Amino acid sequence: MANLLWLQGGACSGNTMSFLDAEEPTVVELVTDFGINILWHPSIGLEIGEQVSELLRDILDGKIQLDIFVFEGSIIQGPNGTGTMNYFADRPMMEWVKELSAVTQFTVAIGDCATWGGIPAVPPNPSESTGMQFLKKTKGGILGADYVSKGGLPVINIPGCPAHPDWVTQILVAISTGRIGDVLIDDYHRPKTFFTDFVQTGCPNVRNFEQKVDGGFGRRGGCLFYEVGCRGPMTHASCNNILWNRQSSKTRANHPCLGCTEPGFPHNDLKKGSVLKTMKYMGVFPKEVPTGSSKIGYYLKAGIEKITPTNKAVTETSK
Repeated sequence: MANLLWLQGGACSGNTMSFLDAEEPTVVELVTDFGINILWHPSIGLEIGEQVSELLRDILDGKIQLDIFVFEGSIIQGPNGTGTMNYFADRPMMEWVKELSAVTQFTVAIGDCATWGGIPAVPPNPSESTGMQFLKKTKGGILGADYVSKGGLPVINIPGCPAHPDWVTQILVAISTGRIGDVLIDDYHRPKTFFTDFVQTGCPNVRNFEQKVDGGFGRRGGCLFYEVGCRGPMTHASCNNILWNRQSSKTRANHPCLGCTEPGFPHNDLKKGSVLKTMKYMGVFPKEVPTGSSKIGYYLKAGIEKITPTNKAVTETSK
């Protein structure tokens, strides 16, 4: 049996809501079929007040083994590095995070805020928020660049705003069954199982992307990359392969991908005019192009396709 503790910092509880909606496996199946013992969770834990404090002290004293420490939300260090903006169980949450991370077998950060600071860390970052082992794209965070858990791994990052529920439960299963060593992670500590392909992979608008056919909100056909800021070609995630609610995804509902599994999220630091809009040079050329493409090469190819589209059927069905 694997003991799991889940705590929250600067969070909206979105990842908790996602986790509780998991289907493969469900949260109940984590307990009944995969031997995970949830010591405490802010939304479903039975203990309150001093009972929670006692549980945490017992973990730190070695009376209770901690196998999986899950953290949701940013780690708040304000004001002035004291962490007192976020008190929990009579002390700053960031102190609990540091000490629990030192005794656990594996540490898992759930959601953008926990992985790299997320929205709370957008400048000027008044709460001095950071992630567990990253702040945006910079390695470090609250635990430091060299942190590894007792199980020998750095923080396992499962980003998203929120993270897909099955990404969470399947990684927890891998840990509880002793197979986490088989899961490869990328440079940002994301499991490659879920974060190798791009969101564009499996998107029904991909032919329109290739033919440079513009789309718009709620309009069938056309690609959302060119005008409304879709980041599907640059975002590593399996949203169009492991569908949300087994039904859909943002791009399948003709809503642009926001790039929420990348460490730059929220992109452009939420500057005015940057949300749901493709940022361009001179109002024409996208400032960011699909991963793996050079800007000049992409501009030339896109220009040719715009002038002489090679697939008339796509063009016609996208009007």
